[in-house]
Amino acid sequence: MAKVLIREEFCKGCEMCIIFCPNKIMALSKEKMNSKGYHPVEITDESKCTGCTSCAIMCPDIAITIEK
Repeated sequence: MAKVLIREEFCKGCEMCIIFCPNKIMALSKEKMNSKGYHPVEITDESKCTGCTSCAIMCPDIAITIEK
């Protein structure tokens, strides 16, 4: 199973990872906010992650890393 690592301070909430996730397991956090004032992305169900890396590839801020 893949593990998704999100560097919340780098995330600007652009939603590119959410749009391109084939399993639709990502969403903007409703509670968290980083120091820049953005709601970072979070994983809603990591057990459904296939490790395809689409989210990491599409992230313009290199805020996502996938560990297999």
